[in-house]
Amino acid sequence: MNIEELRMYCLSLKGVTEDFPFDENTLVFKVVGKMFCLTGLNGPLSINVKNGPEKNIELREEFQAIKPGYHMSKTHWNTVEIDGSIPDDFVKNLIDESYDLVVMKLKKQEQQKLKSY
Repeated sequence: MNIEELRMYCLSLKGVTEDFPFDENTLVFKVVGKMFCLTGLNGPLSINVKNGPEKNIELREEFQAIKPGYHMSKTHWNTVEIDGSIPDDFVKNLIDESYDLVVMKLKKQEQQKLKSY
């Protein structure tokens, strides 16, 4: 997976926008204004994605390329190095899980609006 494939995948999800809220090098993907995935444009490709605390610990123990979220809550976020050691389908699954987790926490009205996309 490269940066353009990552970008196209994230933007294919319902209601997703991209933004540079921190600086010109950190691309953030949001659903209804809430972050679910971010990546740096400089250096080796990696992403930060959300998951449950227990699942995050399991993922870090199973994969060397998954570490506590860089500059994020280490409890809720992981940094995933996209170095080929983790299959693209698994990376997409992690993105989907992060997206779903954020959508589940949206207000019911926002969730309904999202269904119309």
